[in-house]
Amino acid sequence: MGTLTLAAPVATPPAAKEPFRTDIEGLRAIAVLTVLGFHAAVPYFGGGYVGVDVFFAISGFLITGLLLAELAKTGRISLADFYARRARRILPAAGVVLLVTAAASWLLLPPLRQRDIAGDVIAAAGQVANWRFIAAQTDYLHAGDPSPLLHYWSLAVEEQFYLLWAPLLLVAARFRFLVPAIVITTAASFALSLQWTDTNGPLAYLSSPTRAWQFGLGALAAIVAHRVARLPVWTRGTLGLAGLLAIAAATVLFSNKTAFPGTAALLPTLGAIAVLLSNAGPARLLAWGPLRLIGRLSFSWYLWHWPVLVLAEARYGALGWPVKVALVGLAGLLAAATLWLVERPIRFSTTISVLPRRGLAIGATAVALPVAAGLLIGTASVQAMRDSPARLPTISEFLAAASSANPPGEGPVLPGPASARTDYGPLPGECLVAPAATASPACTFGTGKERIVLVGDSHAAQWYPAVSQIASRRGYTVEVLTKQGCPLPALTVTNPQLGREYKECGVWRQHALERISAGQKPKLILATSLNSYTADQPALLAAWQATLTQLGRSGAPVAYLKATPLPGKDVPSCVSGALKDWKACQFPRQTGLRADPLAGRQRPDLQVVDVNDVLCPGSQCPAVIAGVLLYRDDTHLTNTLTTLLAPRVEQLLAAKGLL
Repeated sequence: MGTLTLAAPVATPPAAKEPFRTDIEGLRAIAVLTVLGFHAAVPYFGGGYVGVDVFFAISGFLITGLLLAELAKTGRISLADFYARRARRILPAAGVVLLVTAAASWLLLPPLRQRDIAGDVIAAAGQVANWRFIAAQTDYLHAGDPSPLLHYWSLAVEEQFYLLWAPLLLVAARFRFLVPAIVITTAASFALSLQWTDTNGPLAYLSSPTRAWQFGLGALAAIVAHRVARLPVWTRGTLGLAGLLAIAAATVLFSNKTAFPGTAALLPTLGAIAVLLSNAGPARLLAWGPLRLIGRLSFSWYLWHWPVLVLAEARYGALGWPVKVALVGLAGLLAAATLWLVERPIRFSTTISVLPRRGLAIGATAVALPVAAGLLIGTASVQAMRDSPARLPTISEFLAAASSANPPGEGPVLPGPASARTDYGPLPGECLVAPAATASPACTFGTGKERIVLVGDSHAAQWYPAVSQIASRRGYTVEVLTKQGCPLPALTVTNPQLGREYKECGVWRQHALERISAGQKPKLILATSLNSYTADQPALLAAWQATLTQLGRSGAPVAYLKATPLPGKDVPSCVSGALKDWKACQFPRQTGLRADPLAGRQRPDLQVVDVNDVLCPGSQCPAVIAGVLLYRDDTHLTNTLTTLLAPRVEQLLAAKGLL
């Protein structure tokens, strides 16, 4: 890693010559305060996540300005010096927070959650956290039970930018293609962001290719800053004020329902660019002492606040925003300690900075230690979950335990907590169609002349093991028509993963209902869906009635599998730390069983099949019955359970004359 010498110098942007921009320090404060307000659920901060977009624009502006200034002054850039500076600036503080978070997770969280966070620690240390969360299809704006390191996605994006940007500028400047290269990169990234925002929310939000345009706009601002500086002060002041107002508007008007990044990200990003170019008017406000102090703390405060909030809620349950604000304040104290004890001593050490390899060695150490901690905790958590295998009970034993007034509450479980999350059953993944799809593939199983149709969302798909068993015993064929996050009742909903109206759901639903009526009349239609897509019970009932009317046109009897309990927490994670007391993971029946508009309604074309007297027999709904782990996440039943319940479901269907 060395230098590249140019044949001719590059013009230096005057903005990059300034020794220090105090207003940028204040802008960092604005950015971090919006993020802190959003994560603390402070009123009117529903769009506070845009603070990260402001940070990206600042990084593109400053880094590009510094690199071009070095090129203009010396005709070269030392990549070793550049990466050493970045390593000293970012990695030590990030590594400290990773180490403390890993230790706190080991002390406070159950083993399965420890295992997950161990992987997050390793990915965050390796600056690929964003890709880990993308692989898990993590929805940043709607994450339930989130990782305490979820916010490291943005740090990973920045590091990936630093890794590629300096070589790109070197090559582009060498061939005198600098501005076109930045423009092309920025335009391509923005186009990709628009496309993926509409089709894959996590990929659009968390990936570096869809965020590069924000750094690119910052880079272009650095290049044209000297021209903007020639404008009258009042013009630049107006520009800066407009930029601050744009950031404020995005913070107040946006929410987790906003399709983001997409075109919405232009508002805070261009607002930040306007402030960066202004260097007048609001610059005096941004240079205010308290704001500058927050700006200096911004990096460490950003790192600390999210683990503090997530671990506190994991320990004590949901917290109100005033408590969260107090916790954010505590994180600020940790940030101050990190700034003065870690960041500044390492960043400004002449002993370390005199040789690039020393800075790189510090960075490598800050990566290696968290990786080692992640491996250690991950191994320990797996060991903690090892136990003697449980025996699968018979259906009679299971039902007897479910009806017992005081069922046994300890011991190993099936499936084990570590494997429960993948206990999906034999249904091929493509049969639970993805959000972007508008039609189900041919998911028909068996060779019987008569067919049973299973239709609905993922809560219908969870019953396939039981339905398949019943059909096999009785010689029926099973047709599966299910779609992720798509209510079977005719509702218009927003898909969090897509960040917009779930248009594909309505198209799929109509296609599925028409397909059921086509061809031979089904022997039976089994329909089910979550009833929590809306809290408007009259609207939900009307939507169900519309769907049931269409199902009725097939002429087949319809059985409604009543919606199963919703624990509202990651049950396998809880049970992994409660193998000596299963009752620690039970939840109230009142909150677990949501209002059901079809319950108790008499319709000649509808029969209600209810197994909730087994799953939730009393005022508390158990997480484990007779050693069977009931839930694979915070809402779906395990394949082990639905397979075991097949005789019970068959008995209920037969009792209603449906088989």
